[in-house]
Amino acid sequence: MTRVPMTKVGAAALQEELQLLKTVKRPQVIQAIAEARAHGDLKENAEYHAAKEQQSFIEGRIKEIESKISSAQIIDVTQLPNNGKVVFGVTVQLINVATDEVIVYQIVGDDEADVKVAKISVSSPIARALIGKQVGDEVSVQAPNGAIEYEIAEVQYI
Repeated sequence: MTRVPMTKVGAAALQEELQLLKTVKRPQVIQAIAEARAHGDLKENAEYHAAKEQQSFIEGRIKEIESKISSAQIIDVTQLPNNGKVVFGVTVQLINVATDEVIVYQIVGDDEADVKVAKISVSSPIARALIGKQVGDEVSVQAPNGAIEYEIAEVQYI
């Protein structure tokens, strides 16, 4: 089985969602199905069909999360030796060489990635260019409108 890297925070968020689905959402939908059944004829009962559809979605999501957790390789970057190298889980401060713009990204697993909160996937072009590099190195990242040069200003193991 292929192990998928995931941060400790990402794994905790999945565990929390799984707990919510199993202890809150699943019982709610079971109750909704029971109430809809009590209304009689199931063929024309929209509430029943909506509840069954919701149940199917919840059960699918539970299976998906359990699968992700079982194949996850949870990495706690705070436990790694800080040698200044860019590895999975670190927070990297980059300087755009052309514009002097400073950007900060955390390199996370595919399921945790969210550019709006500065979390990029380990399989993204930027992260792939950064992995293995260290403070002071310059990297070139292919973007849709050409290559962008970045200098690694800081690597934080937080």
